[in-house]
Amino acid sequence: MDVRKLCFCFMLTLSLLLRPALAAEEEEVFDPEPWESVEALSSVEDVAERVGAAVLLERETGACLYEHNAHERLEPASVTKIMTMLLVCEALDGGSLTEETEVRCSAHAAGMGGSQIFLKEGEVMCAGDLLKSVAVASANDAAVALAEAVAGSEGEFVARMNERAGELGMADTRFANCTGLPAEEEHLTSAWDIALMSRELLGHERIRAYTSIWTDSIRDGAFGLSNTNKLVRFYEGCTGLKTGFTQEAMYCLSASAMRNGTEYIAVVLHAETSAERFEAARLLLDHAFALWQLVDVLPDGALPPVAVELGKEKYIQPVLGAGTKLLLKKTEAAALRKELELPERIAAPVAAGQELGRLRLLDGEGRELARLSVVAPEGVERLGWGRIFLLCLRALMTGRA
Repeated sequence: MDVRKLCFCFMLTLSLLLRPALAAEEEEVFDPEPWESVEALSSVEDVAERVGAAVLLERETGACLYEHNAHERLEPASVTKIMTMLLVCEALDGGSLTEETEVRCSAHAAGMGGSQIFLKEGEVMCAGDLLKSVAVASANDAAVALAEAVAGSEGEFVARMNERAGELGMADTRFANCTGLPAEEEHLTSAWDIALMSRELLGHERIRAYTSIWTDSIRDGAFGLSNTNKLVRFYEGCTGLKTGFTQEAMYCLSASAMRNGTEYIAVVLHAETSAERFEAARLLLDHAFALWQLVDVLPDGALPPVAVELGKEKYIQPVLGAGTKLLLKKTEAAALRKELELPERIAAPVAAGQELGRLRLLDGEGRELARLSVVAPEGVERLGWGRIFLLCLRALMTGRA
């Protein structure tokens, strides 16, 4: 055989042998089969023994149902892309970007390793397909291309990621890139912070159309996309959200699922195997759906009007303040009682949003579970002294106010 051909064959074989080891540092392989059972994970109590950190959150109220090392700062791998997708969704909702916007791939984006859709420098792809590639296939090149489209450069986009993290109260987080690839700079977050940004991302309804995809394609069907989040295929109601893996971060997952209008978020970090993270997330989500219920705690009837003494309006119609949803154990929800505390009259002036009373929520034994403010929807000014004098005079003359 020709020496040059022999050398070529040797180098090709070597590259194929090395590829899995190199790829393992920053990407996962799609597997269409369910994950294997993990005998050591039989209940929620076992989660803390098998993963580095975990959090279980209800999306609408933000109520935390479980936490383990919730604020330990760990590497998140590609779960980082939850913040990337959040900023892209905010750009889409804000109108600075549309799903049809054509994005030209830069040399920097095309040079990303790990999971990718193999964008070429100068290749043009619509933002919707790029977002789908990030959500489904965790494509690093697509994430960077979107970052550049939103902010001009990945560096500026990362600055926005950290700024947005601060706004969301993600005190444990510092991002160094938009992909989660290993970085020389600090790139750390926590299970709690991932739950916060997952909750914010799920506030954008459009993202579920991408994160709930099992398999799809881009480039007119020429390039297939497959989701590494097995819950999308094998867990009822799964809405996403993002897997991640590097040697340092180990196996990570932010999983979300919705049933009967209630959505939970289970974050699992630093699991030793892929099966452990999926089984831990499944246990947490099962725990939430089995034991908890989101209740709309509206009063049993219309709230009575409140008389306003010496006000320009004689009555004000009170309303419940913000946050009428309450997460309760199903046993509590079944025996829930409501007690309204509301005065018959109040003196003017009344400010818009002023608390007028309370709706107390009690369990079957009379213990208070929560209380909701009953407020004035609008303000009522106090009558002027001249008008008050005339009212007093009329009362003296007629015997009634």
